Amino acid sequence: MLSLWTSLLLAGCLLQPSNSQTENQKVKQRSLRQKDLDILDRYNGLCVQGPMGHPGRDGNPGVNGIPGTPGIPGRDGAKGEKGECMKESIEESWTPNFKQCAWSSLNYGIDLGKIAECTFTKMRSYSALRVVFSGSLRLKCKTACCQRWYFTFNGAECSGPLPIEAIIYLDQGSAELNSTINIHRTSTVEGLCEGIGSGLVDVAVWVGTCADYPRGDASTGWNSVSRIIIEELPK
Repeated sequence: MLSLWTSLLLAGCLLQPSNSQTENQKVKQRSLRQKDLDILDRYNGLCVQGPMGHPGRDGNPGVNGIPGTPGIPGRDGAKGEKGECMKESIEESWTPNFKQCAWSSLNYGIDLGKIAECTFTKMRSYSALRVVFSGSLRLKCKTACCQRWYFTFNGAECSGPLPIEAIIYLDQGSAELNSTINIHRTSTVEGLCEGIGSGLVDVAVWVGTCADYPRGDASTGWNSVSRIIIEELPK
């Protein structure tokens, strides 16, 4: 019985490897693993890169960041060229406004004073008045003389910009040429006056003398129609 037990122990010792053999096997395994790693590292650098994968989808929008600080104010730019003036206001439509006063035969032989008058209603203060006198005028004298026919507005001559007038000058003539010749000619006195306020305006035609010349024998509106035409015009 003793000999059998002893035989089993001896057999177990023979089957079990020694400690030195076990250590040798572990060293060999570590060496093999290290060689494998070295080979992988060597060939990884030589591997060809594969095709690019499909682009990924956009991610979810992020939340707003913290507002930045205000930037430095910019400098003034170069001065631009002067532009054209444009009227933005819508002007009212213009309605014609005119008047005519006519006389069949004035036959005014006065040399100084008012000849005819026509009252007009001016609608706007910023408009201008165009006036026309059409009629027969005559001047007669034995020596040099001059007469002046002119317009007044409410008793005053036009000052915007200048008076509206017409003159006739007659020389003293000579013995061969009759200086007392009596010729009546239809003539006109016409002009544009600005700066007259709105409302009633008394427009009149007068006759007077010229500066530095004696007056002669004047006649207005003989044997013919005379008229005053007044028209309001936009500026």
